[in-house]
Amino acid sequence: MRWVSKGVHLSIKFFVLMGAALSVLPLVFLIGGAFMGESELEQIAAPVISGGSGYASWHFIPLYPTFKNIIGLLFDTPEYYVLFWNSVKIVGVILIGQLVFAVPAAWGLARSRNRLSKIIFGLYMFCMILPFQVTMLSQYLVLNRLNMINTHWAVILPFVFSTFPIFIMYSAFEQVPDSVVEAARLDGAGGFKVFIYMAVPIAKRGILAAVILGFLEYWNIVEQPVVFLKDKYLLPLSVYLPDVTGGSAGKAFAFALFSCIPSLIIFYIGKDILAEGISIGSADD
Repeated sequence: MRWVSKGVHLSIKFFVLMGAALSVLPLVFLIGGAFMGESELEQIAAPVISGGSGYASWHFIPLYPTFKNIIGLLFDTPEYYVLFWNSVKIVGVILIGQLVFAVPAAWGLARSRNRLSKIIFGLYMFCMILPFQVTMLSQYLVLNRLNMINTHWAVILPFVFSTFPIFIMYSAFEQVPDSVVEAARLDGAGGFKVFIYMAVPIAKRGILAAVILGFLEYWNIVEQPVVFLKDKYLLPLSVYLPDVTGGSAGKAFAFALFSCIPSLIIFYIGKDILAEGISIGSADD
């Protein structure tokens, strides 16, 4: 039986490693393509890029590495910076808005013990599982009535009042011990001071986890900008990609690579906070 258990363990480990390798493979493709010249890309990917016959091939290490695509993107593509700052603006305002509205809402729902709050939280969970395609028409009608279509607010406002960060923060605030709250109130602290000086520091890992998850989601949004924004200069980085045709494929690879770098940096910096913040019972009494 021992060798059977060891075999199962090795099989699981093998499949996990294979899954990790397959997950990293697209990034490896991007890095390789970003440093390939146009002639090399034409040779190995002509059926995909220019509609030629036959099958495309690929090699991970460029035969003739070049920085031409990177330099062209950073120094000869001004629209890249316009879209980059559009993404920074959209994501930044969304996250700030969620901290202003979602944190108090999660605290209030977590501390309330009446039936109405539980019903409200259940409705929040129901709204969270609804895909954008279900709520797209209603959101468009409301935003159009408010004259916000084709403005960044059309993308920002629905996410500011998203239910997902409340769900993450709710779990974190539930771990705030009742004894801590009661002790603070006995010392004369009001509800606001208890929230700011006691609850938020204890639940900070859950709050930071919600911020990190929010950044990863909103930096890569596609559907909302496509539906609500009409002018190209308003688009975020996530929905813009140069035409992948002969002569511009390398630039497209470089653009895609630089688009995902902020997400990789944020995830690497916050991976430990993310793992702790979304775990149940992370706060100690």
